[in-house]
Parts: sequence; structure tokens; C-alpha cells
Amino acid sequence: MDKLTVRDADVAGKRVFVRVDFNVPIADGKVQDDSRIRAAVPTIALLVQAGARVILASHLGRPNGKVVDSLRLRPVGQRLAELIRRNVPVTGDALGVGTEDALKRMRPGEIVLLENLRFHPEEEANDPGFAATLASYADVYVNDAFGTAHRAHASTVGIADQLPAFAGLLMERELTMLSKLLEAPERPFAAILGGAKVSDKIAVIDNLLTKVDLLVLGGGMANTFLLAKGKTIGKSLAEPDRVEDARRILATAEKNGVRVVLPVDVIVAKEVTRGTEYKTLLAEKIPASWHIVDLGKQSQELMLDALADVKTVFWNGPLGVFEIPSFAHGTNAVARMLADRADQGATVVVGGGDSVAAITRQGLASKMTHISTGGGASLEFLEGRVLPGVTVLLDREPAEQPKPAATKSTPKPAAKKAAASASATKKPTTTKTPAATKTPAATKAAAKTASRK
Repeated sequence: MDKLTVRDADVAGKRVFVRVDFNVPIADGKVQDDSRIRAAVPTIALLVQAGARVILASHLGRPNGKVVDSLRLRPVGQRLAELIRRNVPVTGDALGVGTEDALKRMRPGEIVLLENLRFHPEEEANDPGFAATLASYADVYVNDAFGTAHRAHASTVGIADQLPAFAGLLMERELTMLSKLLEAPERPFAAILGGAKVSDKIAVIDNLLTKVDLLVLGGGMANTFLLAKGKTIGKSLAEPDRVEDARRILATAEKNGVRVVLPVDVIVAKEVTRGTEYKTLLAEKIPASWHIVDLGKQSQELMLDALADVKTVFWNGPLGVFEIPSFAHGTNAVARMLADRADQGATVVVGGGDSVAAITRQGLASKMTHISTGGGASLEFLEGRVLPGVTVLLDREPAEQPKPAATKSTPKPAAKKAAASASATKKPTTTKTPAATKTPAATKAAAKTASRK
């Protein structure tokens, strides 16, 4: 999946609409986790240094098409300004005369953040008129919001049909790292899947069973597999209607030679709350009034031993109720072990969501090879599904294969002209391509802009 990136775009002096994913937790008017904001900084910095007028756009939360003051982006703009040490004004709305005037007054190197796009129901509906208005703000479109790439919204798909559309640096890295898992993983390759529901991950498990050597299951989703193996799980979270899917997955794994590791002992609690009574039991017959909340010591040792020599790992989902410290031991143990594996040269990709929160709490985020900013998007990508927000970006034209020396002949005049033209064209992978010397895909991009004016 080779897409043209922001490095290939001619942005000097131009207005660039950048879709970012600033959907971050906010409390008391302060950003609680700025990892997604930090992840977008390299693209923003590149554009500023190139002299672009940078128009940032994001959603925050689920306002359902209405203005919700607690979901305004001003705290995000303030945090971004602190990180890049530049003023980042936030508009009062994504639309309107005031916003248009603010954008018209922008000078090269300046940044403006539009107010929450989802205050308008047209955003999630991919309304053509809304997309056209957003497109009218800019000359170039950049998508750096991998976390929303699986959504066909106005700011991820509709606008890209009306402007030359490039991948941001974060989007590029996400696609590169996740593609590597599917196409050329160093082996042994392990997938660690946790979280609450197996139903959310059936498709990704099916696809990964054709790729991985080891599948480690934990969290609430493992309980459904324990049911499939005839165990009783008490009051634990599970999906009885997915037991047949779990049995099919286990059978497919055996057929494909994929080792599956399930909990052999577990921590069980009277209630899933802090301060409750808990104890360790074998994962065989859990009493009816108890909940499975974490991995037991034997399970931790079994999983760590299975992962000891892996060269590639994908992890998505905690392995227990990690929000409660007493039930976070299994998740934390695996996180520490993966950090060690990454230090030893293994490729460790963490697939967004609660897994990221778990490693961040332990200060291990910087040790991982890659932390995806898109939980749902990364899973859909690993399922093999098409991501609408990626499909609409411009494809890089494949390089022409050189002719064999044995067939060398004197070129005809027309061929000489074509050869001279080709030699004058700068390759997108090495430098920015001026408008007059764009690759075919970039020429197509320029035509998009021209058709709007």
C-alpha cells in the first residue's frame, strides 16, 4: 500500500487542510493524555517549515451533531501550542464567516485549529456540501488521522475527493508498520489479544491465524474460549453466543499449526470493584458467584515463556481488569516482558486502545517499536479490510523497470524526448516535486485543484 505522502506535496505558501486525530481525554479543561497530539507534531512541523498555511481539523468525543461545551477543542489547541511553541488559535466553529475570515488572514507558517467537526451532523454523514465547504478552505489535503481512517466521513473521505490528497507522516508509519505484520513479519510471530469481547475480534483472529505462529488470549474474550473448552466461568464476562466461533477458531489454529495459549489459572473476585475479596483458582470450574478479573501466576509464567523467543508481536487489549491495580498484574507483566523483547530487537506493535493506556501507566511506551493511534482502525486493517480514509489518498506510481541492456537500441526522436522528460522529473521519494515536474499521480493531484478553481 504505497501512498504519496506530505513529503511529495508542493505546499509552500499553500493552504493545507490536515485531518488529525485529537480525540484525547480531557478533564477539568486539561488534556490528560497528549500522545495523539504528540504523534501529529512531525507532520505539522514539516508543513510549517515548508511555509504552508496549516489548517488542522479533528473531532473530539461523540457530541452527536450538537455543540457540547465540554467537547470543545480549546484545551487541545493550548496543549499543541505548548508542544510546538507556536500560537494555535481555535475557531469558534468549523463553519461560518468568522472561520472563513480567520483562514483568509493566515500567513505562511501559521496554524489554525478548527472547532470540533462533529458538532455538525454532516461530518459523520459524509455530506457532500459539508465536504465541499471544508475543501474550499484549502489547496491540499493531508490525512494524518489513522485512528479515523476506517470511517467514511466528510473530513476523511468527502474532502479527499475534491483536493489532492496525501498521507501524513503518522499515517505513513501506521501503514508501514501494520503492513509489515501482514506481509513480512520476522518469525516467530505472536499475536496477543485481550479486552472484553471476542465478537469484536473474530475477523482479525481469522486473518491472523494465516499469519502468526502463536496466539495468546486473555481478558474477557478468553472466557468465551474457556467455555468452548468445557470450563465453567461463574459470573465472568463472556459471550455464550460466540462459543461456536471460539471452537472453530481453536480448530483452525490446530489445523494451521498455530499454538494457542489460554489462562490455566485466574484471579477471581466477588465483585469487579476496588477493595473486593479475591483469590486465585485454576481456570477449570469457577464458582457461580465469582468473576474472573486477571491472570494467575501460572498463566503469567506460561504466557511469558511462550513469548520468550518471539521476533514480532502484535498486542491489542488488556489481559485483565487493569483499571483496578489489584487486577492489573497479568497485563503489566506482559507489558514489561514485551518492552524487554523490543530492547532485544524484536518488533513490538501495540494496537491502540486500553493496551496503550496499560503500557503508558508503566512508562514503557517509548520502549515499544510502534504504538498505533487507532485501535479500531488497526484491527480493521489487520482483518484485511479496506480503510476508506486510506483508499482515497493518492497512490504512488510504480517505478518504471529499466530495459535490459541486451535490447539497447538507438531511440527514436519521440522516445528521446520522453527519456529526457523522465530524467528531469524528480522522484517523490527523494525530494518535493515541483508542479511542472510531478509524477503522473501528482499531476492528477494538481488537476484536482485546478478543477475546483
